[in-house]
Amino acid sequence: MNRESIRRQLSGGGPYIVRTSDGREFTVPHSEFVLVGRHNLVIENEDGAFDIIDPVHVVSIRPVPRRKAGRNRD
Repeated sequence: MNRESIRRQLSGGGPYIVRTSDGREFTVPHSEFVLVGRHNLVIENEDGAFDIIDPVHVVSIRPVPRRKAGRNRD
């Protein structure tokens, strides 16, 4: 993916899952947790740790499925 397509995918609030070419998945709680630079994609997790990814290796960005309200799974 190029950086403009990554920015478009992350234009909503989130949360998102970013998947890379090696199969790793990164949970993005909100689009504010991502910095799209010229050569890198920086993802901050909720603990404050960072992952730095080459945008070329991003293969998909998907919204996290929302749970349906009113369904009890007990």
